[in-house]
Formats: sequence, C-alpha cells, structure tokens
Amino acid sequence: MDTEIDIDSDDSGAATDDDRAARAAADADAGGIAARTGLDGVSLKPRECDVSVAADLPFGLVCVDYEGRESLPAFDTLAALARDRTVRLTTPVRADGFDPRGDDSLTRALPDSVGRILVAGHPAYLDESERKRAVAPRLGDAVGVSTDPWVGTEGIERVALAAGGTQYELLSRTTERDVRALRAAGYEGDIAVYAPTVPTDDEDAVLDAVGGYAARRKPVQKALPDGAETDADASGRAREVLRKATRDYALVGDPDTVGDRVAALKEAGADLVVGYPAAGVETFR
Repeated sequence: MDTEIDIDSDDSGAATDDDRAARAAADADAGGIAARTGLDGVSLKPRECDVSVAADLPFGLVCVDYEGRESLPAFDTLAALARDRTVRLTTPVRADGFDPRGDDSLTRALPDSVGRILVAGHPAYLDESERKRAVAPRLGDAVGVSTDPWVGTEGIERVALAAGGTQYELLSRTTERDVRALRAAGYEGDIAVYAPTVPTDDEDAVLDAVGGYAARRKPVQKALPDGAETDADASGRAREVLRKATRDYALVGDPDTVGDRVAALKEAGADLVVGYPAAGVETFR
C-alpha cells in the first residue's frame, strides 16, 4: 500500500448531500449490508487494507483509523474518496504532524474535503515524547481550528465533552445507558458510536474476529480463567464468558440481528453508528 503523503492533493470534489442521498437509496434498494444492519458508515484500518477499497463498499461515510504515521494513506486517496462520500481521518492531537501546539504539518496538508476525528492517540502508535504531551489543551486547540470535528471519547470522556464536537463513543456494554444519560441531562450535540462488527451468527467466526478484543476489556479479563484461549479454540467457562462479552463490546450476529442492536443504539440517542469490519472488509460487501 502506498503510504506517501501527497501534500498537493486535489480536494475540490467533496461529496454533496444529493450524492450521499443517492448512494444511500441505491444501497437500500440492493438490500445489502448497509441496509440490513442500519450502519451509517465503515471504519477502516490502513494496516489491514488499502483504504481505497471504500469506493466499492455500500457506505456514504468512511472513517480511517490512525495506526502510526508510516501507515497513513496518501491524502490524494482520501480526497478521491471524498468526492462522493463523507471521509474522516483519525488524527491524534499528541502526534507529530497533528499537534496544534507543535508540528501540525499534516493537519495543514490534509485536504479540506476530509474531516477529522480528534483523539488523544493510542500509546502503541505514539513515541515516548508524544505520549508525555498533555491531551486537554491540545484537544481544545484542535477543536477550535477544525470544521465540524468528531472527538473520540475513549479514556477522556469529560475532556471530550468539554471540548465539544460530535462525541465519538467506543461501543461497550454501557453505551446505550450512557447515551440515554447524556440525552436526559440535556446534551443536544451529535453522538456517533464506533463498533467492531461481525455480521454472522457463526460463533467460531465471531470469536476469531473479536474474542481477543473483548478479552482485553477489564471486566472480561477478571471473568476469564487464567490462560484461557480467546478465539474459536475457547471452551467451557471461557467460551461462555466470551460469548457474552463479544455481544457487549461488538455488534455480532446475522445482519438483521446487528440491525436490531444498531436500532437500539439510535433509539437511546445515538445519531450515527460506524462499523469496523473485524472479520475483514469482504464481510461488509
């Protein structure tokens, strides 16, 4: 995959509302994964696939995760995608290139047609000096210079809420309750939910895709037997724990079952639900 950053990319062809509406109507007519699940968008990891594959997926919203500067997709690729869909790039405010209080060269190079998802940044994708940088002031500064930003809330919920922007929540077993509480408290801003998604009722496939992910959550770690397998090889008590946990922390089941969960999230007050194809991009076609 080409990871070169094209600073001189053409961003003049951003998607219009009519483009997105036409695309959504076509997807619904096709009865595809987008229509059956109710997912509003797809989130792609550039280490797993060439993000240009999004052009062939039935979603009018594409989010791109950050997995290190060396894995950033070419900005002209993002601009091309943004011609007929909404595209957002995850940008850690502590990372060189996206730091509003330091090196912001990548922020300045990002095409205007590509929106931003502002996050603190996963430590695995930051170097030692980046990890030491304060999040709150950088997040506030980044929101101030961004157009319609999303703000990732994981681990910084209060700071994210104070910063403003669309609140981008990571799906958990309490997400519906948390969203309801925000709405009950009078929050009127937009809320989006990021959810690893496995649109199948094959339990082995689900465990292979998100068993390990769910097992890293603290409540699940405590419940699992020591040394237990967390993929399709899990058995006994471990398998029972993981069967429940994967449904708490991911959207799993046949597409219509996933659709029911998406509908419940929206009924609770979420505006958008974005699915990450944890079992591979092909499962979202």
